[in-house]
Amino acid sequence: MTQLSIPFPTSQSTNSQSTNTSPWTVAALTAYIKDALEADPALQRVWVTGEISNLSRAASGHLYFTLKDSQAALSCVMWRSTAARLTWQPAHGAAVLALGRIAVYAPQGRYQLYVDHLQPAGVGDLHARFEALRDRLRAEGLFDAGRKRPLPEFPRTVGVVTSPQAAALRDVLNVLRRRYPLVRVLLSPTLVQGEQAPAQIVAALRALDARDDVDLILLVRGGGSLEDLWAFNDEAVARAVAACRHPVISGVGHETDFTIADFVADLRAPTPSAAAELAVPDQADLRQRIGAWQGRLQAAMGQRLTAARRALDRQQRALQRLAP
Repeated sequence: MTQLSIPFPTSQSTNSQSTNTSPWTVAALTAYIKDALEADPALQRVWVTGEISNLSRAASGHLYFTLKDSQAALSCVMWRSTAARLTWQPAHGAAVLALGRIAVYAPQGRYQLYVDHLQPAGVGDLHARFEALRDRLRAEGLFDAGRKRPLPEFPRTVGVVTSPQAAALRDVLNVLRRRYPLVRVLLSPTLVQGEQAPAQIVAALRALDARDDVDLILLVRGGGSLEDLWAFNDEAVARAVAACRHPVISGVGHETDFTIADFVADLRAPTPSAAAELAVPDQADLRQRIGAWQGRLQAAMGQRLTAARRALDRQQRALQRLAP
């Protein structure tokens, strides 16, 4: 049997850890690897694509998960402040694109990705398509302020394009009922998400716009991810909005969401509820204005009556002097 003899370093060889025979402490070796990785500029801003697994949220609010593919896995950390800015919910098995920096967690001797941005896979392509269509329609003049139509001050009929099951519809109806109960509402139902949504939205817009009794159209849906709102970035929808005879207010998503339909619409509202508020006057304000007008009218009538009485008194005195 062959025996291998591995020499242990002598005291003379342990003065420096730069030689191959000098033993490293675990801490020293980990620190060396940490410095080497974290000094590499290519690893300080790196995009990584993979599938989420082992997802957990700590009581502190930090997210911990693993990005994996068929050949490897990478531990990831997202701090609470970053996780709080997410507009979608990461889930186990989701394909994602992560941006972050590589660093070493020394207590466990593990390198990991500290994530600064996380998005569903494919969103980067959607952003590119969004920007390309936005730039092309802007060049055509569809966003120009000069083509925006004024809103009617007292609309009698408001058309609403949205899903009948959407919370956005309930929000719109509640606001309209509270602010201006005299208005009539016509719903043109449509899907607001999915492959069939753009064609249905176009048809719903055209159906309302063909009516002469419609004064204003609201195009609304609640918040969601970029993919959820993508129907409102469809070119056919944008051109249908631009072609409407009646003014269109868009209220799609939340305050930070912008769609192509927003740019083309005559007025963009940050939410469906805000779109309804912009569509009609507030009855409380109207009552206050009417009260103010009534007060001014009464004051003017009082002044007229006072002047007429004085003129009549002068005439009476003049007649008395002529015929005492």
